[in-house]
Amino acid sequence: MLLLYTHTVTPRLEYIVDFFSRELFDEPIEVTSSRAAYNASIQPRINYSGQAFSDNEFFIEHTSLLFEKGIRDQPIECFEVNFHKAFFQTRGDFPFDIFAASFYLLSRYEEYLPHKKDEYGRYAHTNSLAFREGFLQQPLVNIWMEEFRKALQQKFPNLRFKGRNFKCILSYDIDMAWSYRHKGFMRNMGGFARSIKNGNWNQVKERWEVVRGKRKDPFDCFEWLDALHLYCRLKPYYFFLVAKKQTGYDKNTSPDVKQFQDLVEYYSNSYKVGLHPSWQTGDDEELFESELEWMEDVTGRAIIHSRQHYIRFTLPDTFRTLTNLGIQKEFSMGYGTINGFRASVCSSFYWYDLEKDDPTTLMLYPFCFMDANAYYEQKFTPQQAYTELMQYYSTVKKLNGMLVTVWHNSILGTDSAFAGWREMFELFMKETVYWDAYCD
Repeated sequence: MLLLYTHTVTPRLEYIVDFFSRELFDEPIEVTSSRAAYNASIQPRINYSGQAFSDNEFFIEHTSLLFEKGIRDQPIECFEVNFHKAFFQTRGDFPFDIFAASFYLLSRYEEYLPHKKDEYGRYAHTNSLAFREGFLQQPLVNIWMEEFRKALQQKFPNLRFKGRNFKCILSYDIDMAWSYRHKGFMRNMGGFARSIKNGNWNQVKERWEVVRGKRKDPFDCFEWLDALHLYCRLKPYYFFLVAKKQTGYDKNTSPDVKQFQDLVEYYSNSYKVGLHPSWQTGDDEELFESELEWMEDVTGRAIIHSRQHYIRFTLPDTFRTLTNLGIQKEFSMGYGTINGFRASVCSSFYWYDLEKDDPTTLMLYPFCFMDANAYYEQKFTPQQAYTELMQYYSTVKKLNGMLVTVWHNSILGTDSAFAGWREMFELFMKETVYWDAYCD
């Protein structure tokens, strides 16, 4: 067991120490503010204070962040340690305050500060320290923890660390289960009119054949995905958009459609399903609750997983709503404009409500790759997206971390607009995921 001394035990400190405990050790790090107890201990010790006490300890000079209350602009100057960025530089056996720096990134401290929003009203990735300093594509917290582990091991050769395994978790957002089928007469007529107006006669023909049952819907790749999951021995997560009113960014199949209800029920019996709260719920908690109730009625079970549609969330309001409605595992921690590590981590972690200075029980599963980002935002070809995906895969696997990826049935189907993406995904599944499948 490891003992950590600090002059004052605060919720922020307890939160980040708990995170390090779960990531690095089988037993929790013991925290004390008693100098006498610390001096009397014969176990490996970390001194997290303003001055070193002895040579027989691991000394980290602290900064003020974990002992503050409230939220303020933090003076951050980045420097390099072992070819990686770091900040909150201090003295001691480690070159910076790793606890405070990790807390700053995991708590998303910067998202509570005044900032410019993107065109959808979200926190823009260009505001982030990770983007500005060039480490958005790195799970920096995990990299730091690996260096921390090595430093502790050198100081305390007999200290035992937790064994960790790489996790590869696939997830799907079902924004539109079908492109043409089960849309109803009026929506299909509107689709025909738009295609004719734009002179897209191939689309007119395709819609007509699908509606008449002569051709498979281009977004219907569900059986194909099932076969791949069976081949890879993997059970992914499915998040369904179930907006009652199809408007704006919510273009899902109506939840009144029996075939859609059957699809949701089927996957709830086969895999883990969650709610993909509609764009409209961002302004209406009661609407959010009604969508959650619909999912629970159809599946016959409590829904505890969610990911926000269009990654629309605002801290702390959205996550407080999720917590109030019983969501336990949240998969929105990433950007809807660029791939990378929003919280600079490839491990799951509990959300910390910074405004209340209160740790919560809402577990966040950060994603680093989404096919829609690669296609729509980064304008990647399937080959470019595959190269990016494999870079993330290699980085996270080397750290024995958790790789969470987001996919859409619309992109993985047979729509000609996404030519090559289906093949890219199948290559990823058969040549890579097959060997490292993980079911959480």
